[in-house]
Amino acid sequence: MDNEETTRPEAEQGDGTARPDSVADSARPRAEPSGTSSQSGAQPADAPNRPESPSPQPADASTQPTPPEPSARRAVGRMRRRVLRWALAALAVLLVPLLTAETALRLHYTGDPAPGTRTRHRDALWLGHAWVDGRKGGKDVEALARRLSGSGIRDLYVHSGPLEHDGTLPGSAYPRARWLIAAVHRELPGVRVQAWLGDKLASESPDGLRLDRPATRAAILASTRRVLAAGFEGAHFDLEPLHSGDRDYLTLLDDLRDLTRARHALLSVAAHQIDPLPAFHSFWGATTGHPKWWSQAYFGQVARRVDQIAVMSYDTMQPLESLYGGYVAQQTSLALEVTPDSTDLLMGLPFYHENRFGHWAHAETVPAAVRGVRLGLSRTDADRAGFGVALYVDFAATEADWRAYREDWAE
Repeated sequence: MDNEETTRPEAEQGDGTARPDSVADSARPRAEPSGTSSQSGAQPADAPNRPESPSPQPADASTQPTPPEPSARRAVGRMRRRVLRWALAALAVLLVPLLTAETALRLHYTGDPAPGTRTRHRDALWLGHAWVDGRKGGKDVEALARRLSGSGIRDLYVHSGPLEHDGTLPGSAYPRARWLIAAVHRELPGVRVQAWLGDKLASESPDGLRLDRPATRAAILASTRRVLAAGFEGAHFDLEPLHSGDRDYLTLLDDLRDLTRARHALLSVAAHQIDPLPAFHSFWGATTGHPKWWSQAYFGQVARRVDQIAVMSYDTMQPLESLYGGYVAQQTSLALEVTPDSTDLLMGLPFYHENRFGHWAHAETVPAAVRGVRLGLSRTDADRAGFGVALYVDFAATEADWRAYREDWAE
């Protein structure tokens, strides 16, 4: 997920430089002290009684600034005005589209959601690694069952990785998987348990998983076979940062789909956000080296290859609730337009609270996200059955988050 490293999602497991301002002293020429030398002998009696004045010294031309010519001063002034005009023009080029886009997001947040745009009982919840490594027990499953009773949660994405950079996954990463799956089926009949697998991709640094290697993709398939053999009812993949247009990812999804369908299991993915402006991922990638967004066309290519696609609709850089809610409404509409009816579309809700670049907790709230989801659904496909929300993440959620989900969406 953007909000934390994919190698280990739980906060409890552990998800400028001082610059010396030394400036060398400039060497300055020191003028020799001027004075008068004594002369021997008495003054003539008729010499006037006046103080002697030192002989005038010629000015050192090298130490005297030469005032600029009037024409030179005018040229400097013209240059400064020209630079200022260019700077203001560049600022306007940046600010006008930004203000236009933010105004559009605010408009996306206006209006009332259509009646009935609430849960379709296809929602999902991301769960941390503690559920399969032995830290959670029977009492925790019972508490989870009470929490989810009567809600729209149908799928649990349980972190069971991370994958190694070569695509392998040791069984020791999920030793309590069989126990958890049996306990969930007992306490929450009808709720499915999927293995959440992820890793950092070597798309922006030399370190990470490389999807362009056939051996790595083959290892991911073998790891998926093992988690399905352990009893998981699906495999949920979160590989980041995944650039728009990555053909190796599509090849991997084709192979995974054949595998999961043969075993009557689900294939789901966590998806990047869609370009809020046309080709915005290309602009952002060229300026920052991190093309955060996918094109809408690429999102559709991914969606057609999976059973569920969950948009990570958080970490949006929006500073206000209204702008964030409008952003989610826009993302919901963009995703609905290209997701086939055969694929469940889920929009992510921020069940965590951090303040850092890209995410402001006071803006990215569950109420704003739910309202945005309902507005986007209302405008684009209000009657769509294969739709839900995905809650990220269980170990960071507050009572206020759960209450907002219940009151605004699940009831």
